[in-house]
Amino acid sequence: MEFLGWPTILLLVCISCLLIAAWRNTSRRGKEPPGPTPIPIIGNVFQLNPRDLMESFQEISKKYGPIFTIHLGPKKAVVLYGYDIVKEALIDNGEAFSGRGILPLTDKLFKGTGIVTSNGETWRQLRRFALTTLRDFGMGKKGIEERIQEEAHFLVERIRNTHEKPFNPAKFLVHAVSNIICSIVFGDRFDYEDKKFLDLIDLLNENEKYQNSIQIQLYNFFPTIMDSLPGPHKTMIKSFEKVDAFIIEIVRTHQESFDPSCPRDFIDAFINKMQQEKGNSHFTVESLTRTTIDLFLAGKETTSTTLRYAFLILLKIPREKIHKEIDRVVGRDRSPCMSDRSQMPYTDAVVHEIQRFIDFLPLNVPHAVTKDTMLRDYFIPKDTLVFPLLSPILQDCKEFPNPEKFDPGHFLNANGTFRKSDYFMPFSTGKRICAGEGLARMEIFLFLTSILQNFTLKPVVDRKDIDISPIVTTFANAPRPYEVSFIPR
Repeated sequence: MEFLGWPTILLLVCISCLLIAAWRNTSRRGKEPPGPTPIPIIGNVFQLNPRDLMESFQEISKKYGPIFTIHLGPKKAVVLYGYDIVKEALIDNGEAFSGRGILPLTDKLFKGTGIVTSNGETWRQLRRFALTTLRDFGMGKKGIEERIQEEAHFLVERIRNTHEKPFNPAKFLVHAVSNIICSIVFGDRFDYEDKKFLDLIDLLNENEKYQNSIQIQLYNFFPTIMDSLPGPHKTMIKSFEKVDAFIIEIVRTHQESFDPSCPRDFIDAFINKMQQEKGNSHFTVESLTRTTIDLFLAGKETTSTTLRYAFLILLKIPREKIHKEIDRVVGRDRSPCMSDRSQMPYTDAVVHEIQRFIDFLPLNVPHAVTKDTMLRDYFIPKDTLVFPLLSPILQDCKEFPNPEKFDPGHFLNANGTFRKSDYFMPFSTGKRICAGEGLARMEIFLFLTSILQNFTLKPVVDRKDIDISPIVTTFANAPRPYEVSFIPR
């Protein structure tokens, strides 16, 4: 005892008490999900491939099961792998898993504002307001359907003016989809050559270009270190700041011409809410700009990429059955409408299979638990980051035989009628399901059928040489670049 000295003995006693207390607390609350052993500070960086996290998660799941823990640098996260565990979490325990998991780069850009990245009461109020306002301006009603039909008409005429020359349709599709968001947020569509419109699209495209770089992924592992290093992550942050400034300027002009008796668009409705509830910290200019950016990023990127991928897939597969169904139900003398979909099971199945096959957001947008939570006898502490993966659900081989193959039969019954599937969740599920799901599904169906009503697609290479496998990225899958000729029917 004298050899150790009283200070040393006292320190050992204190450490022992802390370890016993920690053990008792852990025993009382239950064990946390298992996972690969992390290295201090850097976590599981050597077990994870930043360029293909899904492949890494698949291998870890084989060893640890459908729920496991990983460490992104020093930050701990729980991964949910498979339909059953995701359903248990997001639907059966929806409130507990309704938090938004914030990655370091997302936090730096959005600062916990807007619909997508906010939490708690701020998220509830902003989401409720956004859904109500979008409905008031036509989302889910005939009004928005007419806007999409109008934009589809402009898009068809723009394609017709290519005079059957092969081109990459990406720009045309981005402009058309962005105009739908513009009509809701800004009150009107833009001409495709409008400089203000093109400037906004360029800024958004620049932001998108960098989001899958390796430096962006490393930023979410080691934000403090990456903040001091140059690279695409710094360019992306500056690009986002330009988008923010662009939207702030539009908000300022709206404020100058605002008439509370006649709201013109989403921004006016938000300004009106701000004036009605002065002092409400949830409705500020900052939350308005971030919510507007949310609408653009979610609406533009998801829908335009899906459509771009759709036409690549349609170059690969037989299209005669779709054309016949469109001719039978819609004809050539009117625009397709949403009520046609129920009479077009094959076309509807093709649209669903496109969304399933492309697996646009394999990792889903991260969630977080809002309280200490038990899931399958595992303890998940409050605020833990959660990845409810979508890819294992959309690629489930029992629900979708040969999931790596594009097959509209995945959504057709034996008699040719449309087959619904609970596993179809490209927009996620539960309380955090994408607020714009209805709008996106309407756009995809109406733009696709309007173009196929007017054109057949001609590839520039042999059909057997067309590669429809995705360019694998961390957060969003994308189609390979291609060109196509649109031949008038």
